[in-house]
Amino acid sequence: MPSLIALFYGCYFALIGVYVIFVPKILAMEGMNGLEIGFILSSAPLVRFVVPFLFVRGFHLTKNTFYLSLFLMVLGGIGFYPALHHFWGLMGVNIVFGIGIALILPYVEVIALECIGREKYGKIRLFGSIGFIAVALLLGKWLTEGKIGIYYLIVMALTTAFFGMLIGRKHPKTHFSHTNDNPLAFTPLHHPYLWIGFLLMQVSFAAFYNFFTLYTADHGLPLDTIVWLWSFGVIAEIIMFYFQGALLRRNLYTILWVTSLLTTLRWLLVAFFPDSIPLLLLAQSLHAFGFALFYTASISVLFALYPARHLAQQFFFGISYGLGGFVGALGAGFMYHAFPQYLFWGASVVALGATLAFYAHTKVTKPL
Repeated sequence: MPSLIALFYGCYFALIGVYVIFVPKILAMEGMNGLEIGFILSSAPLVRFVVPFLFVRGFHLTKNTFYLSLFLMVLGGIGFYPALHHFWGLMGVNIVFGIGIALILPYVEVIALECIGREKYGKIRLFGSIGFIAVALLLGKWLTEGKIGIYYLIVMALTTAFFGMLIGRKHPKTHFSHTNDNPLAFTPLHHPYLWIGFLLMQVSFAAFYNFFTLYTADHGLPLDTIVWLWSFGVIAEIIMFYFQGALLRRNLYTILWVTSLLTTLRWLLVAFFPDSIPLLLLAQSLHAFGFALFYTASISVLFALYPARHLAQQFFFGISYGLGGFVGALGAGFMYHAFPQYLFWGASVVALGATLAFYAHTKVTKPL
């Protein structure tokens, strides 16, 4: 099972790499402005926020639901091709795509943590980073028109679905023996500072995920250099995933506020020095902390904190990558359209808010 999960991560995050790095560029190549790009990209995170509430109303993340999510992901990916030149068409397929990816990763993450454990999790999860960097380098070289990027998106959606179905077939239905997905066993309201931190952290990342490529290009950097900057961040992420086991033996709550503080510094570096390759490399190196270490600490906190593990993971992706991604995409789209020079200043302020929220949670909660 660990090898199969590693292959799944490689394909899934290669798909995310196409979506995050190149779809904004593809939409810009097709003549859309910052506001239009922000609205289109905000639709998928909004869906990711809404989906977890279905589980509170009695919907269950079963194997059949997982298969359905794989189908919707593929359907949405294929739909990008005919919708490429149509604003509302892109909005629609992005919503379908968003529903699919909202359900896929939480299902696999619980399997990974139960099979592997949090200290060894990074050594499997790093294959996702390898997939991300591989597709970034390949597509960065060959992206001469928007349709080429969409071809990559479709292929990676199909391969992700293939390995996801294999995981579903090989994974016993009764494996989650310690998982209680009764909605009464879960509520974010018991730890408000923690969830506020998750939300704000991803609001700050929206400027990076949706507009880093365009922002740095506006400051004179060529696309191949920008792709290498993305790749450098992922290399730092891979290194952290491999060696983070010792760090994860420490207080996980402390890791959350420290990595958020380093993310604040990261966005300030991008804001101050958008055309300096050495300082942008320094900023990208902090991806090891703001993404890799933060992400593993976050899902490990929820895995240990809540007996409703599926539901907790669903809400993590829904509130952070969903609501946070939605608010962040709209905000970043507005900032990039109206005040592009202040885009990453705003991101740094929001990341500082996340730091304060996590620090407050640390002060009122026993170490984990």
